[in-house]
This record gives sequence, C-alpha cells and structure tokens, in this order.
Amino acid sequence: MSTTPTTPSTPTSQPTPPETGHEGGAFAWLHALGPRGRRAFTGAFGGYALDSYDFFTLPLSMSAIAAYYGLSSDQTGLLTTVTLVVSAVGGVLAGILADRIGRVKALMITVITYALFTILCGFAPNYETLLVLRGLQGLGFGGEWAVGAILVAEYASAKHRGRTLAFIQSSWAVGWALAVIVYTVVFELVDQDLAWRVLFWTGALPALLVFYVRKNVTDAPQATERRLSTTRRGSFGEIFRPRLLRTTFFASLLATGVQGGYYTLATWVPTFLKEERGLTVVGTGGYLTSLISGAFTGYLTGGYLTDRLGRKKTIALFALLSAVCILVYTNIPAGSNTLLLVLGFPLGFCMSAIFSGFGSFLSELYPTAVRGTGQGFTYNTGRAVGAFFPTLVGYLAGGWGVGGALVFGAVGYGIAAVALLGLPETRGRELV
Repeated sequence: MSTTPTTPSTPTSQPTPPETGHEGGAFAWLHALGPRGRRAFTGAFGGYALDSYDFFTLPLSMSAIAAYYGLSSDQTGLLTTVTLVVSAVGGVLAGILADRIGRVKALMITVITYALFTILCGFAPNYETLLVLRGLQGLGFGGEWAVGAILVAEYASAKHRGRTLAFIQSSWAVGWALAVIVYTVVFELVDQDLAWRVLFWTGALPALLVFYVRKNVTDAPQATERRLSTTRRGSFGEIFRPRLLRTTFFASLLATGVQGGYYTLATWVPTFLKEERGLTVVGTGGYLTSLISGAFTGYLTGGYLTDRLGRKKTIALFALLSAVCILVYTNIPAGSNTLLLVLGFPLGFCMSAIFSGFGSFLSELYPTAVRGTGQGFTYNTGRAVGAFFPTLVGYLAGGWGVGGALVFGAVGYGIAAVALLGLPETRGRELV
C-alpha cells in the first residue's frame, strides 16, 4: 500500500498569503512569510544562533582545556568528534519527534538539551566526564537546525525558500561571532584555568529562547494537516524504502563532505592561529572576525544564488571554491599574517555559502510526513561521519602540523561534489 501523503488541491507551501505591497525588494521573502511565519523565523533564527554559540565554546577553549588536563592533540580532537557523532543520534531523534509531535515542541526540546549539557561541561572534574557531557550536548545540538529549518520551510514560498532558509543558516555566524566576543572578554579577564569553565557556563543563554518559542511560535497549519493525515509520519524505515533510498544515501554523502570540510576548519583554525601563527587571544579574535564576517556574507549571498542558479549548481560552485581557499589559506608563508587576515574573509565566505541551500534542498527532497526524519537523519549522519575529519587532523597534527593536516578539509568538498550527481534539482518545488 502506498504511504505517500495525500496532496491537497490547494497550494501547500504557504499557509499565510503574502502581504500586498511587498512583492519585490530584498526582503520580499520576509514579508511573504506572514505574521506567523515571521515569528517562526525569529524562533528558528535564535535557536540556531545559540546552537552555534554553545558549539563554539569548545573550539575556542580547546587550547586552555588541553593545558588544564594535559591532553594531546588527538584527545582534544576527540571532544569535537564525540559531539558530532552523538549529534547524528540527536538529529534522527529530533527529526522523528518533529514528524510525530510537531516542529515547535521538538525545537524546544533540542534547545533545552544543548543548553543544559553545555552548562554542565563547565563543571567537568576530568577529561572523561567532559567527553561524556560534550557528547550528550550533541543530542540537542544535532536536532535543532533540522527542526528549525523545516518549521520555517513549511511557511516559506517556493520562490523564496532558498534565501529564507539561508537567513536561518546565517544565524550560525551570529552565534559564532557572539562566542568569539565573549571568549575574548572572558579569557582577558579570567585566568584560563577558570575561563574555559566560565565560557561553558554562559551556555545557559539559549534557555531564555524557550519562553519566546512556547508563547509565540506555532507549526504551519497546512503542513500540520498534511503531517497528521498519514499514520506513517515519523517512520524511520520509510526513508530507506526504494522510493527514498537513493535520496537518503546521496543526501547523507553530500552532508558528510560539506560538514567534514567545515568542522575541520571550525575546530582547528583557532588552534592553528594561536600555536602555529603565534597570535594572542585578542589577535586570534581579530582574525576570526575576518573569517566570521565572510561567513555571514556568504550565507546571505549563497541564499540568493540558490534561488537563482538552483540548489545543485550553487553547492557545486562553493565546494570548488572552498577547497581552493583551504589550500591557499593553510599554505601562506610564515610571517605573512596580514595576508592571513585578508584571506580569512573569502575562506569564511565560501565555506558558509555552500550551506545556504541545505535547508531548502533537504526540505524539498522529502514529503511532509517524513521531512523531519529525512532531514534530521541525512544532515546529522553527515555531521557524524564528517566528525572524523577533525580527529584525523588531530592525529596527523603531530607530524604534519595543524596547518598541513587541515588540507584534508578539501577532501570533504570533493566528496560533496560527487554526491550531487545522485540528487535531483529541486528549485521551485512545492512542499507536499
């Protein structure tokens, strides 16, 4: 018996009609969401920004944690790997929950989870406890983006979905920037043996967002109606049935390549700047500002391109450019730190622009009844497998140096380009 949800005869991608007078312009996508959609956008944007903030408490503190516990580079790399591997489990669970109990309820659960375990990381008495707590933080970290992206995608029109979801993705750079600012202040004012704990404790911030979401945000009505119309909503096995198996495989491979490249850089660039380039805490913050500014600009630019060029062409373009930027950035001669600062912007731009189409692309690949399950599984499987890239860099850093080992990030982008060959173009597709 077919399990494909019944498609309503009326348009399904936009539960609230666009407001008149705003059909053009740079922010037409925002007006088209309608009041409910804009509140959902605010909740998802804040959730992902704070998700990013809590994630970066670890990479920014990595040198201090390594010194405090006397860790090797492979042990510190394992902290990131555990987070990302467990995030795959969290992503799958959150996706299933989103299909079964709704997007908003699942979103609140993920935010509370990653905030709680980030705080607890600051109390870890030893490395082993920190490793466990950081892994548990990954449960919430893994699910938040998939749930928030689907929530907004189901309000967005097909015409504007790419740029709408790209703005959600750009909140990652906002959270990253906030983490760098707080890191710079905390590590300047507090001895580093305590400073890394304080930085983890500031991870309590996301809990405040839950109050806003609970009071103001609701699931898209027509998407909810479609989701509830089938008894197979949130079925994990459904995404491996013949009609979706190919999509699930290649979408997971795509996510693996892109995130393998990204998390290699996100995890090790702060250490690279401090240990191999000899930058101070304030100096590292300045160089990261260049990288983050490029990232924010890249997210927004990539969003417009994904609606104009299509999902696949945009991802392929920035996969190539990201690989080139990594090779150039890590091979800048010693003593050329000014050039390192300048090239941080295009590196951040390219490695972030490639993500701009992910929210819309993955949402469009799956039907409503298993959209959360499919997107949660593929995106976070990519995180889990891609997580071994930072660990590999950690193992190789002893002999190659961090800069030399970082070139493995470029391999990830090559994998992503190959994965695109097995996926259809979805630009303009209505959500059913």
